[in-house]
Amino acid sequence: MTHVTSDLAVSDLEAWLDASASHLDTTTDTAASVLPKLADAGLFRLGVPVQWGGNGGHVGDAVKAIAETSTRSLTAGFVFWGHRTFIEYLLQSPNAALRERLLPDLLDGRRGGATGLSNAMKFLSGIEELSVQSRRSGTALQLDGYLPWVTNLPATGFDVAMAVKGADGAPAFIAALASDDSGLERSSDLDLMAMRGSNTAALKIDGVQIGEDRIIHHHAAEWLPKVRPAFLAMQSALSIGLARRALAEATARLRNDRDILSEPVATLTAELSTAETALLEGLGGGRFVEHPASLFRLRIRLAEIAVQAVQFELSASGGRAYLSQPGAGFQRRLREAAFIPVLTPSLIQLKLALRVQELPAAIGATA
Repeated sequence: MTHVTSDLAVSDLEAWLDASASHLDTTTDTAASVLPKLADAGLFRLGVPVQWGGNGGHVGDAVKAIAETSTRSLTAGFVFWGHRTFIEYLLQSPNAALRERLLPDLLDGRRGGATGLSNAMKFLSGIEELSVQSRRSGTALQLDGYLPWVTNLPATGFDVAMAVKGADGAPAFIAALASDDSGLERSSDLDLMAMRGSNTAALKIDGVQIGEDRIIHHHAAEWLPKVRPAFLAMQSALSIGLARRALAEATARLRNDRDILSEPVATLTAELSTAETALLEGLGGGRFVEHPASLFRLRIRLAEIAVQAVQFELSASGGRAYLSQPGAGFQRRLREAAFIPVLTPSLIQLKLALRVQELPAAIGATA
């Protein structure tokens, strides 16, 4: 059965995001509403095969939806990205039983899905060791470690993916842990300068025991490069949405075609459109699997465009941007723009990976 995305539900979501963007950025008051609101609009079903409860289509449909959400609230877009990325892990996992068990609650927004794989990215890049280890405990695996930053961990319950060092010399693998697992401890929300409604916290893994049924994939180094294109394309949607909104705000404030900002704003707007098209085409054609360096360059450039777009909005707004009320939206976008370059993989990590050797198997995940 195909689940149709309701135009009315999407319109209601957009109105709610516009009204709630400031609260989502500065408080945790409305954090619990994000997942249900996105789910009610059918957004988590985009790009999910019909036989698994989705609307069909392609993962590019999710990229577009994350970008559109991010034009109104990067916090909501960030939660959307983390949740939909975890769903993508299940879609590309050979563990059909795990997928069938977890997907219904994820698609309906009853539980959060979190991607805790920033450590995996650094491990595959040779930057650091895996922070979660495993050892055999009878027929089970016992996991221990710490993840300092994971997004979309709602109090109502969540599932989180993480890379784990294999026991007894076995390859690193990807596992799914649940919020009610004995030994999994969530910290209080991190004291972020913005995007506080994203349910972002640290996770301590102390003797969590899992079986084979919790393994998303047995060989992280083989699997992560295959999910990397969807992961990074959906992450790039955050930059697209923020840049799109900032450029629209800047354009609306230009006095006339002879405004000194008119040409650079128009040029950057065109470059954003070109980069977005290249991202979707590369994702649809599978080119990013064989040539990931091109995806990395797009991710880097889109982040740079987002930061530059917010600066254009500032220049077009002038002093009013520093007044609390008329400048509130800009001030939120300025804080959001400060997050884009450090979102794992950060721009520095991406550029380093490109410098080393155009990415052999380097990047797989994020905060």
